[in-house]
Amino acid sequence: MTTPTVIDVWVADLTFPGYMDRLHRLGAAFEEAHPEYRINIEGRDFRNLSLEIAEAAAAGRPPAVAEFYFAVTQAAHDMRGSDGAPLFTSVQRAIAGRAEILGEPVVVDDLLPAVREYYSRDGDLVSMPAVVTAMLIYGNQDLLRAAGVERLPRTWEEIETACEAVAAIKDGPRAGVTWANHGLFFQQALAVQGGLLADHDNGRAGRAGRVDLSSKEMLTWVEYWQRLHQRGHYLYTGKIPDWEGNLKAFADQDVALRVTSSNDLNYMAQAAEHAGFEMTVGRFPGRADEPYGGNIIAGTSLWLTAGLDEATQDGALAFMQFLNNPRNAADRHIASSFVPVTRSSYRLLEDEGWFEAHPYHRLASGQLGGYAEGEGTGVPPCRGALFGDFAGAQDVMTRAMDDVLRHGADAADRFGRATREAQTLLDAYERDRVDNGVRDPQSLRVEYFTGAEAYTGAQLENAVRGSNG
Repeated sequence: MTTPTVIDVWVADLTFPGYMDRLHRLGAAFEEAHPEYRINIEGRDFRNLSLEIAEAAAAGRPPAVAEFYFAVTQAAHDMRGSDGAPLFTSVQRAIAGRAEILGEPVVVDDLLPAVREYYSRDGDLVSMPAVVTAMLIYGNQDLLRAAGVERLPRTWEEIETACEAVAAIKDGPRAGVTWANHGLFFQQALAVQGGLLADHDNGRAGRAGRVDLSSKEMLTWVEYWQRLHQRGHYLYTGKIPDWEGNLKAFADQDVALRVTSSNDLNYMAQAAEHAGFEMTVGRFPGRADEPYGGNIIAGTSLWLTAGLDEATQDGALAFMQFLNNPRNAADRHIASSFVPVTRSSYRLLEDEGWFEAHPYHRLASGQLGGYAEGEGTGVPPCRGALFGDFAGAQDVMTRAMDDVLRHGADAADRFGRATREAQTLLDAYERDRVDNGVRDPQSLRVEYFTGAEAYTGAQLENAVRGSNG
């Protein structure tokens, strides 16, 4: 009997209930279809996975497939193996134009446009998207209706108007709107304005060497956020980032609006059902009378280690396609509300009546792929930034925002200082890249959570129940 080829796959355990169980089932299903392979899936703490991959590479034993959080995409590009050569090779080049690999249909040309764009360099798909999320706005329709607000806000200005109306409700909620103090909100707010975090077109037209956290677009967002807070319309829990606290505020009906990730769709729907109010969902609002400049995405992608033998490389590539075939991508969306990453998976969900039964699930795909509200109008470009120690820069901007909200710091002055802090981090990353091929734990951190808890499924489950559970 021939010994099966082992494909080591290291993935981020995102801690959501049943998350790793599903991946292990998919590995077993692939092995059943391809008995010549064994898929060895290892779920590792998402906070430490990038560093563990770097350490394994330095020891000459990296996995064949490695999952990286979007914030360390630049580090994955820059990482080197024990021989000093790039650790990973392009997924698209390895596919080499094939329509199928080991009988598994290749799905890279079917990816949603913004998703493919984010993980591409000069049109070359470098890694395979896995988990994908987008930013949305959620509303308590009962509270909005009581305030005379007929539809979800579509602009920042409409958010403010809706908050003023909600504030007038007798015995109404504590505030009109909330969102977490997290880097994703700064990124999306810049994207819709066409703003950038780094030079060379956010690191996409060349290596980013300078960051700017005090641009006109950034200060427009920060000052807007500060104004909402000062007027009592924005609920700040005082924690960074406090996803749980923000979800609990929505579940307890302490706010009428919450801006958050599409990853929270299932939790938000459960919160609304548990509390007995109607929920509505829309895309992240833009600026009034200005074009919608673009979107960002979050999530993870799968990277293919360079230098694998042909059998191992083909097995790895086939497994990547298998994970994203229409059925599996659709099921991942149903289970975790992650964006269905391909057009075919979206159509499958449409044909099966999923979106008709769960219409709020359409919007994240529409925001990234030209479906639903965006159908026929094209897709705004993905403006996600690529530069070193992205997580560190997010830490800097959230601490700056905390100073603005809680201590009344001058926005321009505080974010000017934040720019200098973030530049120091980027410079340190670049030294690590040149000297070590990216080995410093600071260069490889994926999140920061300064003085706060990690974003875990168990905590969100608790928040869903609200104070009434």
